Amino acid sequence: MRSRLLARSARLALATVAAVTLTATAATTATADNGKDVGQACGTNDLTFKVSEKTQAGGYLLVTAKALPGITCYLEGVFPSGSFGSSADTELSPAEHGVSDTIKLSGSTAAYAGINPKTTDNDNGRQFEAIHLSVAGDVDNFVTLRLPRTVTVDQPIATNWHANPADAVPFSS
Repeated sequence: MRSRLLARSARLALATVAAVTLTATAATTATADNGKDVGQACGTNDLTFKVSEKTQAGGYLLVTAKALPGITCYLEGVFPSGSFGSSADTELSPAEHGVSDTIKLSGSTAAYAGINPKTTDNDNGRQFEAIHLSVAGDVDNFVTLRLPRTVTVDQPIATNWHANPADAVPFSS
């Protein structure tokens, strides 16, 4: 009797491992517009990030993302998840209304997102020296990035990820 229970437990454990593996595999693939699988979707922990300051459009932060050595992944053209602090009013909102092209990251290929930390024309806002960022809603694996300088934050927006940095300029409406 005990051996049948152990055998059943082993089958359940094996089925659970298979289900988790299938779920993880499904969660790490990206699809092109034609519905074909194009490979592993980029997770926050697959990438390195750099933040630089730009003066165009009144000034903004340009985030550059590259795949870690040995990794090839696809970054969906949506805006990064992020916030400057822990309150909801410091979370990034989208600067664009559609989805951009998916970007294949490998080697020196980079993706770019522009962040405007202050879209209001007033004296409101709070000062921050870092931003918490993740890709595709991967909030469990966020990174904290130091900013080039302290910025005032009030209703921040971010562009989608783009292959060309010139497309990542966040214009406020």
